[in-house]
Amino acid sequence: MAVHKIKFFAGRNSRYLAEKIARSYGSELGDSSVLEFSDGEFQPSFNESIRGCTVFIVQSTFPPAENLMELLMMIDAARRASAFRVIAVMPYFGWARQDRKDRPRVPITAKLVANMLHAAGVDRIMTMDLHADQIQGFFDIPVDHIYASGIFVPYLKSLNIEDLSIAAPDMGGAKRAHNYSQYLHAPMIISHKQRERANVVGSMTAIGDVEGRNVVILDDMIDTAGTITKAADMLMAKGAKSVRAVVTHPVLSGPAYDRINASQLSEVIVSDTIPLDSTKDLHKFTVLSVADLFADIIERVYNYKEISSRFIF
Repeated sequence: MAVHKIKFFAGRNSRYLAEKIARSYGSELGDSSVLEFSDGEFQPSFNESIRGCTVFIVQSTFPPAENLMELLMMIDAARRASAFRVIAVMPYFGWARQDRKDRPRVPITAKLVANMLHAAGVDRIMTMDLHADQIQGFFDIPVDHIYASGIFVPYLKSLNIEDLSIAAPDMGGAKRAHNYSQYLHAPMIISHKQRERANVVGSMTAIGDVEGRNVVILDDMIDTAGTITKAADMLMAKGAKSVRAVVTHPVLSGPAYDRINASQLSEVIVSDTIPLDSTKDLHKFTVLSVADLFADIIERVYNYKEISSRFIF
């Protein structure tokens, strides 16, 4: 059993989730604050001793970029304050789409972020539904890659959807869709898309039987919602009875909310790795919390227990 005291802290924009994780674990957030300067510079600090403690810092790195910078600074501060271990809990790992050189003279930013986290002094990373599994290989420290299927599958089963089909919005999501379709004993549909440029989808078609099916589209994130809404409208035009979306990370930038509300999607099921904009029309959204799942994995990691049995697939 672990002997080092555990403490939870959070970056400012992930405090809403960190409070739920700590509460589910049976603890509470530690006392931290951020000093802001007039030029926009800021300085996080721990307002209690963390010497010899296992420190979990919860911070998703969705925009703005200050979220990543704040996490790096908190890791550095914890290391300099003699924490025994520093574990970054990153429910959403930002910059993950930049995991390769897809054209000349561009960075591999996901690798750069991994390097920065390691340089800051983090001992371990916890994250959920990476955009690409191979990003785990960018780290030379342990990475606990958690799957949101643990919250989404029970919800989908509770709906008792007849004539269910599972769809991937593009070829890259085929593996995820296959796992769900196998577990739920539902046929699979793949949407084949051609992009005109970043965030702009050109043509799209479906591979598989669509007519008369209640379709659930799976993806790891929604950004501008161009792909997923175009897929939903295309599937309905091909005779689907209904189309839902299950997406882990609701980035939802630009026209995303308007596109979703104007689309044929009947429901968009997301996790709370990123908070929704409460000023928007959210009547199509269902939010499932990842707090209990993260709290359980944290308890297992802290006490050196295995975690694989916690995953559905």
